[in-house]
Amino acid sequence: MNPSASPIRVLSAGLGNMGRSHALAYHQNPGFEVAGLVNRSKVSLPEELAAYEILPSFPEALAALKPELCSINTYSDTHADYAVMAMEAGAHVFVEKPLATTVADAERVVACARANGRKLVVGYILRHHPSWMRLIAEARKLGGPYVFRMNLNQQSSGQTWATHKSLMQTTSPIVDCGVHYVDVMCQITDAKPVEVRGMGLRLTDEIAADMYNYGHLQVIFDDGSIGWYEAGWGPMISETAFFVKDVMSPNGSVSIVMDQNARSDDIDVHTKTSVIRVHSAATGPDGRFLKRDADLMMEGEPGHQELCEREQDFVLRAIRSDIDLDRHMDDAVQSLKICLAADESVRTGKPVKL
Repeated sequence: MNPSASPIRVLSAGLGNMGRSHALAYHQNPGFEVAGLVNRSKVSLPEELAAYEILPSFPEALAALKPELCSINTYSDTHADYAVMAMEAGAHVFVEKPLATTVADAERVVACARANGRKLVVGYILRHHPSWMRLIAEARKLGGPYVFRMNLNQQSSGQTWATHKSLMQTTSPIVDCGVHYVDVMCQITDAKPVEVRGMGLRLTDEIAADMYNYGHLQVIFDDGSIGWYEAGWGPMISETAFFVKDVMSPNGSVSIVMDQNARSDDIDVHTKTSVIRVHSAATGPDGRFLKRDADLMMEGEPGHQELCEREQDFVLRAIRSDIDLDRHMDDAVQSLKICLAADESVRTGKPVKL
């Protein structure tokens, strides 16, 4: 990668929590030049971003500014159309997860990237976290078949609950957050998902009658591996065992051990691992374990903003060094397919074969 290359001009759309963090990452990285910001309404911005004009229309900003990269951090139902619009206009794309709200739209975006020779990076932030990379590596060492136990429940109130309700106008919790953790499952096992089941419950009258704010998915892989993911949003959600990240196999287990004082409304908690505990199932002639559990201390972990900076640095390298993103794009479609199948199962009450 040529460090003296001209900065890549980026148009960043959406200024919610993730959008602001990504815009800051572009602002702070000399490899990028922020051409403009897009948001439907004027919002308060960090001091570093205050000088940038906020434009209300993505299509109009795209046509006027002609960016080399578009960063799409808007609500999920706009992701596919904006991504295709950007790539057909000549820009590479970073798009927050989920890639789309339907499998057909996700496949349409990937096909557009390939047809136009554009880089498409999907916002799987855990792929840039050293501790999560270590968790995946330690789990793969065990060998399958695996049991995956994962959740991220978020007790929310005030503005956070308002944001969650806005998200649920188009996307359920098990889809919005689930793609991250299903992606982790798929990185650990190379097996193919074959069946998905889901269940969900509407725990509030503050969301649409056909939406649910608590959901649970189960996925079965063709090597016998099984996994579940649980997600709930709202003021009624329990803080007890809200963060479980656990992988088991015949040879042992790998688990994230959280700080006992952690709370679900702390955004850094969603990515930090604190301690990774590796357990070996091996026993001696007396039936006792041969090894004590190993606690891997994950000190100096990156926080949320640093992770966004690492993610955007990857986008920069992908463009300048022409990194092959075929597997990345296919993985994004697969994890979304599993989560959307779970959503379908919730609504129909029937398992979904993949």
